[in-house]
Amino acid sequence: MVTNAHRINAGRPPVLQGLPDFFLFACDDTDASAALTVDVACTRIPARFGLDPRRDVQVLTPMHRGPAGAGALNGLLQQKLTPHREGQPERRMGGRVFRVGDKVTQIRNNYDKGQAGVFNGTLGIVTHLSTEEQTLTVRTDEDETIDYDFDELDELAHAYAMTIHRSQGSEYPAVVIPLTTSAWMMLQRNLLYTAVTRAKQLVVLVGSRRALNAAVRTVSAGRRHTALDHRLATSR
Repeated sequence: MVTNAHRINAGRPPVLQGLPDFFLFACDDTDASAALTVDVACTRIPARFGLDPRRDVQVLTPMHRGPAGAGALNGLLQQKLTPHREGQPERRMGGRVFRVGDKVTQIRNNYDKGQAGVFNGTLGIVTHLSTEEQTLTVRTDEDETIDYDFDELDELAHAYAMTIHRSQGSEYPAVVIPLTTSAWMMLQRNLLYTAVTRAKQLVVLVGSRRALNAAVRTVSAGRRHTALDHRLATSR
């Protein structure tokens, strides 16, 4: 895993065979890659490595939109891990449905919750939901219990999958990264490197070799070449 992180950072393709902690599940079709991502995260990794699909496995995508983006994958992953069950309470808010067992993230700082506030990027699992009391409870990764009124649910988003941008600064035991040509404009070396280095134990890529190769060789357009060093040197 560390070896491949260095290779990607240097613009070299990762080693895809013979490593115990870095894998590629090749798939050229975007919709099929999304379905395979769900299978890898929810079934294959837990079965082989004994990791919890909610607490230990994080899906990281280059984009929010699209068939293999964070939005669509959150729906597919929720359907697999926390499906609708007759008689079980749930709360619909806009296009989202919250259920007990959902993996969620705080999306803005709230200094009035918890012992010292709850902050943007905090992850947790919904442990209780009451339609009578109009409340929802989250147990965070810091083992703190946070209560939300239903009118505060705009502070939460599902977090089975998230964009690589949003994951910066975080670490997870296992990371699953869908790489498809539908996200062509976001296939960049710095994003792939960031996603790979979020993992502590295991990285699984899902998607096409063409998309992977594009990500490795494409340097972000955001890198500016100003020749500032040269201009400063010649102005002395």
